Amino acid sequence: MRYVTLWTALPLVLAAALLTPLAWAGAPPPAPPTAPRPRVPALARAWPVGTRPPVLRGWQPPPTDYGPGHRGVDLAAPPGSPVRAVAPGRVLFAGRVAGRGVVSLELRGTDLRTTYEPVRASVGVGAEVTAGEVVGTLEAGAHCGPAPCVHWGLLRGGTYLDPLSLLPPWLLNGGPSRLLPVPPAAWRTGAAPARPDGSAGVSP
Repeated sequence: MRYVTLWTALPLVLAAALLTPLAWAGAPPPAPPTAPRPRVPALARAWPVGTRPPVLRGWQPPPTDYGPGHRGVDLAAPPGSPVRAVAPGRVLFAGRVAGRGVVSLELRGTDLRTTYEPVRASVGVGAEVTAGEVVGTLEAGAHCGPAPCVHWGLLRGGTYLDPLSLLPPWLLNGGPSRLLPVPPAAWRTGAAPARPDGSAGVSP
């Protein structure tokens, strides 16, 4: 009885051994690891408004493409403030969307684009702009509630990114170092300018 059972099971074992490689051959290969997305270069040379405006609301990426979140940053500024390009680029859009003025710029040499709203555009589509160039004026709007602001966005393709990542540390944290002017007399005589209290500045 034992031999009958073994001989009966042998065809099943052979069939399983023969079919297993076929099942493996039909399975899709494992997906290659996804390459990390390129970082955002810190190429901005100006804030969109002011010199270091207060951030009323920061970037809050949504968990899904259509989920809740905040796809940019809100910078405090009074209506009528000049809105500037943060980096060199080309105007992709300048018009109104859902009643609000929007300016969108393609940043030169990158796959990035920035958006500014609500803005009354002073540039046209296709215009080349430099860093710090005025692209419009801030309109009054309800985006930030009672506090006026400019909403600044950054995109790579259809993905929203943090616009503040465009700012280099010297611009994000304050501003570039500035040399104070020295009176011409100090250059001629070699004397250091006096301190506010009347004492000499630096002893030779």
